[in-house]
Amino acid sequence: MPAPVSQAVNDNLATLSDQLILITVLLYLAAMICYALDLAFGRARTVVAARRRELVGAGGPAVPGDAPAGDATPDSGPQPAAWAVRAGTVGVVLTWIGWAGNLGGILTRGIAVDRWPWANMYEFVVAICFAAVTAFLALLIRQPIRFLGAFVTVTAALGLGFAVLFLHVQAGPVMPALHSYWIAIHVTAAIVASGLFILAGVCAILYLIRKDGRPSVLPSREGLERVAHRAIVISFPIWTFAVIAGALWADRAWGRYWGWDPKEVWAFVTWVVYAAYLHARATAGWRGKAAMIISLVAFGCLLFNLVGVNIFFSGLHSYADVPK
Repeated sequence: MPAPVSQAVNDNLATLSDQLILITVLLYLAAMICYALDLAFGRARTVVAARRRELVGAGGPAVPGDAPAGDATPDSGPQPAAWAVRAGTVGVVLTWIGWAGNLGGILTRGIAVDRWPWANMYEFVVAICFAAVTAFLALLIRQPIRFLGAFVTVTAALGLGFAVLFLHVQAGPVMPALHSYWIAIHVTAAIVASGLFILAGVCAILYLIRKDGRPSVLPSREGLERVAHRAIVISFPIWTFAVIAGALWADRAWGRYWGWDPKEVWAFVTWVVYAAYLHARATAGWRGKAAMIISLVAFGCLLFNLVGVNIFFSGLHSYADVPK
């Protein structure tokens, strides 16, 4: 394997980057707690109140704790706790602050080593967590998906925690093959697509947990499927571009477009399974549980491609610097 290219490292900025990532983990966890309070005491009460009004309006049996049916009003039943709703708002603010910390950690790492800051598994996972939270916040601006906040932030916190504990390497030089403008094209596209795929994966998992016909703090299965589908529709062409850009980079670096390297194979397998999901949904009219299971299989392939391949296989992508 070629030796890393020698380059100066700004140790102060590298240390600041590590500290910002640790702060980001704490901010995401704090945001998760706020979102959870909103779900438990804000949204949950809204769901119960709506269920009570529905039963009273239909002349059904009273829910334990209800006032007599004749005394019921459209606003009867437990109302959302104002403090819990405010906790959800605080969760959004903390998520934005954590997002800024995550971005700061990426930028300071890149400036410290004077290169694109996703040349190893630690940097790549940190960037993917940032992309996932970015996708959530971007969609939150236009759609009422705050209910996803607890699940996205805890996923990002766990991902960053895993990176810090098991993948962290000191900021330093990289292999000659990575000194190319293609890292800004290929890897950036893969990071953006992966962040959106993670958002879709969270929705798919919640879809399988959600039971239809029962009061829940989660939206309907149809709502969860809609968010997941939109995220995949946006991310799939970006992932397609990443795969193509990777082949072009491989030709420039190694003199061939395709060499059955484990990373290449699993990137393509991931593309095929997501393509199968979109094809089945568009042509065969697959909806609901079957479609969500296919998307979860694709999500599993994605996670294995991002982490498992670098840990369990050796190949031309072994410069990912996973600590042994």
